[in-house]
Amino acid sequence: MKKKILLRSLLGFPMGVALGYGITILISCMFAGGEYAPCMPELTAVMGSEIKAVVLQALLCGILGGGFAAASVIWEMEDWPLVKQTGIYFGVVSILMMPIAYVTHWMEHSLTGLLSYFGIFLGLFALIWIVQYGITRRNVKKWNNRLRQAREDQKE
Repeated sequence: MKKKILLRSLLGFPMGVALGYGITILISCMFAGGEYAPCMPELTAVMGSEIKAVVLQALLCGILGGGFAAASVIWEMEDWPLVKQTGIYFGVVSILMMPIAYVTHWMEHSLTGLLSYFGIFLGLFALIWIVQYGITRRNVKKWNNRLRQAREDQKE
């Protein structure tokens, strides 16, 4: 289990960096008026230079990717009920996400900003969870139908 967590976190790190970079491109296309905005201006001000801010953000995106990937082993705990898996996974990724979002200035530094960001995070988590649940449920039905068909074919 420890080896699986470590391996996933190592694979998740570069994926987090890549995803973070992709998001900066998307946000720049939508909101930066034709310019590339690699990070929030507030982060640049705190760090003292844009390159320092970008390096910190890339590192933190890698940590996020590694953390999300490592936490995915929670979904493989077959003896845990789905509610327990969901609660623990959400807790782990929230503990990871919220401080990083605060440090990188992805959220406004106020109670309203924190609650808004958490609400958006919760909403996206719920949406992704519902979609994944639906896909898994559909796949299980397909597998069960195939098994049922195979049993019927064997009887003939």
